[in-house]
Amino acid sequence: MYPIDFFFRAAQRYPANIAVHGPDGQQLRFDALAEQVSALACAMQAADPEEQSRVGICAANHAQHIVALLATLAAGKVWVPLNARSTASEIDRIMQSVTPSIVISDDVGELLTQSFTGSARWGMGQAGLPSMTVLAKPHRGQQPSAITAGRDGTQAIKFTGGTTGAPKGVMQPYRAWTAGIINQIHGWRLSTEDRYVVCAPITHGTSTYMLPILAQGGCLVFPAQNNPPAIAQAFAQHRGTISFMPPTLIYMLMSDPGVKPEKFESLRHLVFGGAPMPPEKVDEAVAFFGPRIGATYGQTEAPQIVTMIRPEELADPANRGSGGRCTWLSDMAIMSPQGDLLPTGEKGEVVVRGDLVMTGYWQMPEKTAETIVDGWLHTGDVGYIDKRGYLFIKDRLRDVVITGGFNVYPVDVEDALCKHAAVYEASVFGLPHDKWGEAVHGAVQLKDNHAVSAEDLMQHVKDLLGSVHTPKEIHFFEQLPRSSVGKVLKKDIKDQLSDRAQPS
Repeated sequence: MYPIDFFFRAAQRYPANIAVHGPDGQQLRFDALAEQVSALACAMQAADPEEQSRVGICAANHAQHIVALLATLAAGKVWVPLNARSTASEIDRIMQSVTPSIVISDDVGELLTQSFTGSARWGMGQAGLPSMTVLAKPHRGQQPSAITAGRDGTQAIKFTGGTTGAPKGVMQPYRAWTAGIINQIHGWRLSTEDRYVVCAPITHGTSTYMLPILAQGGCLVFPAQNNPPAIAQAFAQHRGTISFMPPTLIYMLMSDPGVKPEKFESLRHLVFGGAPMPPEKVDEAVAFFGPRIGATYGQTEAPQIVTMIRPEELADPANRGSGGRCTWLSDMAIMSPQGDLLPTGEKGEVVVRGDLVMTGYWQMPEKTAETIVDGWLHTGDVGYIDKRGYLFIKDRLRDVVITGGFNVYPVDVEDALCKHAAVYEASVFGLPHDKWGEAVHGAVQLKDNHAVSAEDLMQHVKDLLGSVHTPKEIHFFEQLPRSSVGKVLKKDIKDQLSDRAQPS
């Protein structure tokens, strides 16, 4: 059984149920959606018969994005999500790495202006591109050829970083998606009554909830706009029962004067992930939304749901700050730097093995071998497991900054800053932020006899990498603190910034 089979079986069982409620009010029943998906999958296979070839999709959240994604899965292709909030240079880097045979996009401006050799460009209705709907029309009533890649075949390649160097594409296998579907259905007790309000981008966390909701005959609801009042209205109008959000969006909803708790009276599960939420923020969320807050822990290499914690568990003060307990079809442990598994309560690196774990990094065998050792995925996160089996993350071994649910790798921003003619060296790191969870900060040492403003450097990074990677603040140092061998010391930088902030 492949992940897409969950959807097709649901279409047989619940043909008249509404599967998708689009932002424009368009409704798609399961039978109509299945027909569109099958026809588009056949069009993909006709255009490129090779199984496991890549299909890139760059689009905002809407119904046609769902059709394109499901068709990619049904065609036995590998989905490559392209973030519509990204930059042309980052998307170009991904495209050059995976060489998709088909790229499907909506109106994303200049993001996809380049000509990619060997890639067919399909559109979602905009002028100038062959329409995926028109291309699918001759295949109406047909069924795509069966998938044969096996459980370790690749379902998706998702990129986690490397925007200024070699991209790091995580190969998520069919078994990982199947394990995720099973655990989401079981963990959140999904049913035909569920209405999932789509808030986070489909290219990110939302994709792990899409098939579980559809598998149970539930509905995906798209708000009219992606802002707090429209999101709240979607919950109220469509009696939304579940959604996944990064903590940043939860904070925005709670602080918006136009958003009232009564809009969420049908909510059962508001799941946060992608970034930690401090215990006091969890308390605020519970006070606003009621006892409906849950959480998951995972990463792209073991997507979304290595652990989970339901609202009734999170209500226990002892569980504040926990990511929950390990889900089915995976093992989780704590490992010492020497590779020994540690006993209950001892802190070390979180490691994971089982069906959720990636098969590796796309065309990076050395990096794969560093990350998966003796079957254990090394997450780079430091934590402990208590005697009840609850995981508590305490720190990160790697320097990745999680801001608003997005991963920002400091080396990417450091490289971008150093491309400015005035910058001698830069160090990038995250600092706690009430809204974003963490904010990207940059410390910069300029070249002698050079000057540049913080605003100019921020615009420089934004032009290269996009707004997510742009530091919220730039701190200028006459000399960056260094070790005896010349390595810049980030801890010392943070200590100095803390001292600067102290009142004199």
